[in-house]
Amino acid sequence: MSFILLAYRSFIQRIIKEKNAQHEAEVLHQKNLVLENIKAQESERKRIAVMIHDDIGNRLNILSLWLNNLDTKGDEIIKKNITTQMSSLIDSARSISHSLYPVNLETVGLVLYIEELIANLSGRINISMNVSPKFQKKDIFTEVQLYRIIQEFTTNVLKHSEASRVWIYIKDNQDNLAVVISDNGESFEYDEVKKGMGIKNIESRIKSMNATHKWKNVLGKGSRLIIKIPNNHEFANQNSIN
Repeated sequence: MSFILLAYRSFIQRIIKEKNAQHEAEVLHQKNLVLENIKAQESERKRIAVMIHDDIGNRLNILSLWLNNLDTKGDEIIKKNITTQMSSLIDSARSISHSLYPVNLETVGLVLYIEELIANLSGRINISMNVSPKFQKKDIFTEVQLYRIIQEFTTNVLKHSEASRVWIYIKDNQDNLAVVISDNGESFEYDEVKKGMGIKNIESRIKSMNATHKWKNVLGKGSRLIIKIPNNHEFANQNSIN
């Protein structure tokens, strides 16, 4: 009887072990699918953004320079109108390029790029950022995902929350990188909006970094997103999205 019980227990443990291994393999497969999907999207975004930034943007700048040297035979009103339209086109091309992919992020780094975003939104909402002195530059994949998350969060705040303030905290320590984004708006019920594109985009990017996150929302008082990325996260070697 004891032998039968031991054999049965061993059989059950083996089944459980196989089920756990199967579950872990499926989770890893899903993570890889999310990662590859995001990499493919970012690669295409980067291709289009670089084309707009380097090709169309440069052509518009050259045309603007040429226009400034054009002899309009004294008709300064026409020249002024064309120049104004040309300047607007250049700004639009730059804005589209940045919205598709943070072209200069690889050069200037995450913190400066977020500061540029803050400056661009300063006329619409008050945003402050606090960065740990110990913060160190991360791989480009991680920095792009974090920038996208912050960009998506602030966009949702501007569209839906009626907030007047947004706070961004970035703290780097030995074990992980913690990013906290919060606002003082109306907030939302997570279960009611979790299937929306904004939340899904944010959480897909978090998952692609093998990070953990938590929403802390209080209706009428604001929302808070806490993200923790292990410094040795398994996708840290994905330093390119090409």
